[in-house]
Amino acid sequence: MAPVLDIDVTWAPGRSVRMVVAGEGPPLLLAPGAGAGQDHPLNAALRSALSERGMGVASFDYPYITEGRRSPDPADTLLECHRSASLALAGHSGADPARVVLAGRSMGGRMASMLVATGHPCRALVLYAYPVHPAGRPERLRVEHLPRIGVPVLSFRGSNDSMSRPGEYDRWVRPLPMVTTVDLEAVDHGWRAKGRSTGDVVDHIAAETVRWLDGLA
Repeated sequence: MAPVLDIDVTWAPGRSVRMVVAGEGPPLLLAPGAGAGQDHPLNAALRSALSERGMGVASFDYPYITEGRRSPDPADTLLECHRSASLALAGHSGADPARVVLAGRSMGGRMASMLVATGHPCRALVLYAYPVHPAGRPERLRVEHLPRIGVPVLSFRGSNDSMSRPGEYDRWVRPLPMVTTVDLEAVDHGWRAKGRSTGDVVDHIAAETVRWLDGLA
């Protein structure tokens, strides 16, 4: 069992969030999706699966989760908290911030990608179920910043993901030169798949993540 440590991350004067660090290995920061904290079963399972494969995985909650609110904070607030968590993980692990892998599910991946697009340092970016558009609204694209990302990107896309229709993903994300896409057949946005357990899907995603990161070296 990978060791687990709780850390308070101060991201603004008088405001902090909880960060959980599991494992002792190359640092990876895992951000949650909208409406779900880091202890949601799906996020916790991914954190555990990655740490068991040798990563030093830190997850955290955005302020609205910590403070008991349902609606996500404005993007600027989410990004400032995300930036602080990244720097806190670098400090905890003794790594240069440019060696931290930024990863996130859905909204957490979007925030990670926006942070990297502003020039925040990291080793690589891993996007789990990136929300190319809101469900049912393919015209509301969330891709304008992606070409500004200057690090390798690994993107996991389920073929049944309602927030990543194939036409939009294949036009705006898949062709980007820094992006490697892993296609998840018959998997939806919540990583459910007929005939497969969610645990099996998470294990596959974790194994592919670590294999890809090992290949970067």
